[in-house]
Amino acid sequence: MKTITMLFLVSLMGLTACNEGPAERLGRDIDDAATDAANAIEDVCEDVRDAVNARDPNC
Repeated sequence: MKTITMLFLVSLMGLTACNEGPAERLGRDIDDAATDAANAIEDVCEDVRDAVNARDPNC
C-alpha cells in the first residue's frame, strides 16, 4: 500500500509540473522582453560603430 501511495504522489507531482502558471508565463515574457531589448541595443551599437568606422570591434 505504501508503494502505491508513493507512486501516486510522484505521478501527481509530475502532472502538476507540466502546467505553466501565470508566474511562469510572466517570467518567460520578462526574459523574452529583456533579450529583445539587449538585441536591439546591440544592433544599434553595431550600426553606430559601422557608421563612424570605429577601430574597436566590440560594442
